[in-house]
Amino acid sequence: MGRALGSGGFGESGSPRVFGVVGGRAALRPAAVRGTLATVVVAVLVAATLIATGTSSGATDAGRGGGPGAAARPVLSAVTAPDPAAADGARGEADVSYHGHVSLWNGHVGVWLATANHGPSPVSGATVRLRFSLAFDPGATLPPSCLRTGPSAVQCGTGPMRAAGNGVQLALDLATLGTPTEVGLDIDTVWNGGMTDHNPANNTHHVLAPATGDPYTF
Repeated sequence: MGRALGSGGFGESGSPRVFGVVGGRAALRPAAVRGTLATVVVAVLVAATLIATGTSSGATDAGRGGGPGAAARPVLSAVTAPDPAAADGARGEADVSYHGHVSLWNGHVGVWLATANHGPSPVSGATVRLRFSLAFDPGATLPPSCLRTGPSAVQCGTGPMRAAGNGVQLALDLATLGTPTEVGLDIDTVWNGGMTDHNPANNTHHVLAPATGDPYTF
């Protein structure tokens, strides 16, 4: 009975054996602390091992682009915006011009038009458009380089034009429907060979010609 009480009951005198119990617990505490410290140390070592092997090797694989599941790193490159001046230089620059006169008499419209290119680059060909304010006879004869594109519209090709040189000259004699008292003519460029033209004013014209037979220049 004394042994039983010694493990946590009462002593022979009947008084509680407090110190025996406390002493027993105190004897167990160092072992528990040592177990806890060992667990913490193991966890720290495992974490350090994962950081050293997992993160570093993963970064290396990703950087080298190797290993399954490795995330590809984005490759940044400098993007240069196009230079408008360079683009114009690549296209070439030309100054196409049209000059001439228009006349109206007795139901006929006469147009004489001279083409030119003031450069600095040659032109492979341009297309000039003539739009009249009235319809002309469907059977009207046109120059070989011209094509009727509507009841009152004609387009003509200029052919190649060298830099700072003259192009073709066009002469049209169109019979109108009826006998008008005046005719309006708009002239512009539909195509200039893909060149940049910084002076469109000399190839865009509007002319009004009364039925006097006189030439009205543009």
